[in-house]
Amino acid sequence: MTVLRTLERPRRRRAQLNWLFTALPAFPLVLLVLRLWYLSRQDLPTMLLLVQYVSPLGMISALVITLIWIVPAVVLVLRMLGGILLVSTPDAGEAARRSLLALTALRMPDWVVLLAVALAGFTWQMRMLPTLLMLVVAILGLTAVQRHPHERRMLVVVTLVVPIAIGALELLWLRPGIRAALTAGDTGTAVLLLAPPLLGWLLTGPVPPRAARLATHWPAVGAALVAPFVIGVVFLRAPVLPNSAVEVRAGNEPMRVLRGQLINVDDTATTILGRGGDVVFVPNDQVRSKTLCPEPVRTQHSRITVRGWPVDESALEWVAPTRPVADVDPRCLGRPLHP
Repeated sequence: MTVLRTLERPRRRRAQLNWLFTALPAFPLVLLVLRLWYLSRQDLPTMLLLVQYVSPLGMISALVITLIWIVPAVVLVLRMLGGILLVSTPDAGEAARRSLLALTALRMPDWVVLLAVALAGFTWQMRMLPTLLMLVVAILGLTAVQRHPHERRMLVVVTLVVPIAIGALELLWLRPGIRAALTAGDTGTAVLLLAPPLLGWLLTGPVPPRAARLATHWPAVGAALVAPFVIGVVFLRAPVLPNSAVEVRAGNEPMRVLRGQLINVDDTATTILGRGGDVVFVPNDQVRSKTLCPEPVRTQHSRITVRGWPVDESALEWVAPTRPVADVDPRCLGRPLHP
């Protein structure tokens, strides 16, 4: 009976993996449909019109740009939690057979972790980079414990000396930002800058075997339950259609400006989705001019900087060129270009 149960567990786990791999491709599709449903203000005919004209490539691009930071977060957290479970269990093979988290960490290639670290370094906000370094230090220490369990001196260096030294250098470099955050009363930013350098060395070694599953599986389950809601909320606010302003005049009527999101332009009419969710079809002979309106400037949640680097900007946003702020087109404000 014991042998049958032992053989049955891998079968159940493979069946669970098959269901998981089947459901994963459907999640982006559900996000795209929900985005159109949200954009149409829950009106089914409007949503069907958007499905007809909105480019799938444009929506996928918006999905990738908006949620690209999620991928390295999932990879690094899974690798760290699975590594803790592997080194905390006397038999790593048995842990991999019993736990999907440990199996994922055991089979994850090193190059995947390196790509995730590089992607996170470019796409995570500056305030999250200390957390990234904490994850990197923890993964390095856990990997060393897992692959070289008998090299005592090397393990002391990798799991204690290196994390403490990196944490000290982080605190030295982040000191102006930590001081500014505490002065401004921004407790969240201060914790994100201060806690990871202090806690990195605690995550590089095993935990008691009885507490290993509790310390790894429950955080992973909680993150898996919360992540879809966070991803959905973030993506539902991502733009998928260009904001435009169109000057319209019918006969001798005064000039008026229609503002909204441009859906389509064909031989007869220009289709615009208004801000209230109403669809307007404007005959092309009534269109006098059109302009593309920029997205509203993202307000900074924090004015705190670390040596000139705003804490709410990623390295890619800080380094990449941006369009210079010019005068706002009056049509984007709802006024005719030439009153």
